[in-house]
Amino acid sequence: MAAIVVFVEQSGGTPKRASLETLSAAKATGGDVTAVVTGPGAGDAAAGLGAYGASKVVELTGADAWSADGAAADVAQVVRDAGATVCLAAADSTGKDLMPRVAALLDSVPLADCTDFRMEGDKALAVRPVLAGKVIATVESSSPVFCATLRPNTFKAAETGGTAEVVQVAASADRKATVVDVAAKEGGKLDVKEAPVVVSGGRGLKEPEHFKLIEDLAAAFGNAAVGASRAVVDAGWRPHAEQVGQTGKVVAPQLYVAVGISGAIQHLAGMRTSRTIVAINKDAAAPIFKVADYGIVGDAFEIVPALTEAVKAAKA
Repeated sequence: MAAIVVFVEQSGGTPKRASLETLSAAKATGGDVTAVVTGPGAGDAAAGLGAYGASKVVELTGADAWSADGAAADVAQVVRDAGATVCLAAADSTGKDLMPRVAALLDSVPLADCTDFRMEGDKALAVRPVLAGKVIATVESSSPVFCATLRPNTFKAAETGGTAEVVQVAASADRKATVVDVAAKEGGKLDVKEAPVVVSGGRGLKEPEHFKLIEDLAAAFGNAAVGASRAVVDAGWRPHAEQVGQTGKVVAPQLYVAVGISGAIQHLAGMRTSRTIVAINKDAAAPIFKVADYGIVGDAFEIVPALTEAVKAAKA
């Protein structure tokens, strides 16, 4: 049975869903899973992690502000103490900042943005898109510890009903840099990396005011985030936080709706691993249709309002 350490990000005592997905993915391998939590509210978060597969939780105490290098040193030490051969985190902004540091401390190589993870005996294997998503590779590591981040919305956060032993350990006081302030995003808006449904718009909407169509459709779903192509972000129509693509955010929602997006390779690299893709475009030859599960050729200004009303009716 492999020993696996999972870093769980939390905010105000509530674990992030992407971290719970990673924890469940680790448990699904049948390994012995140790979760690590830190920061204000870590104690509250630690109490419920046994339900998602952790057999042990290490609560790092005394860390009142986030420090990536400090947390990396602590996580690496937990890996050593547990004799773990695998260390995982969610492939969100925190996990992508943390895992390369952990890997360096463990003389390992980080494997980023994996869309599948499994154990074959004592060997860990992961699946990840490479070359802008044009190739899907199954990878392993010859390092003593397999370090990887798992893409959000790719694994299911499954409650097992278990309990975990919680152990408190003092967080490292040796920190080169700490976060002193966080500019919170506008309340009520889902992040495109975390939302189960993403509705994205592109240049085909013609004017920034027409993004109201995208916002209305996202609101109709109730659990959707608004996304955008690089072209409209560069034009100043939408904030960079909404950009989906190789130079924006890589997403893998259950449903991705692309409206007026032609499908440039950098955009496809950011969304082609979505569970179901629906494309709406008046150009039947648009590259987006090559990756779409469902394609609608027509005028978005007629189709999107009708689709919005259909979603509202279905959810009523």
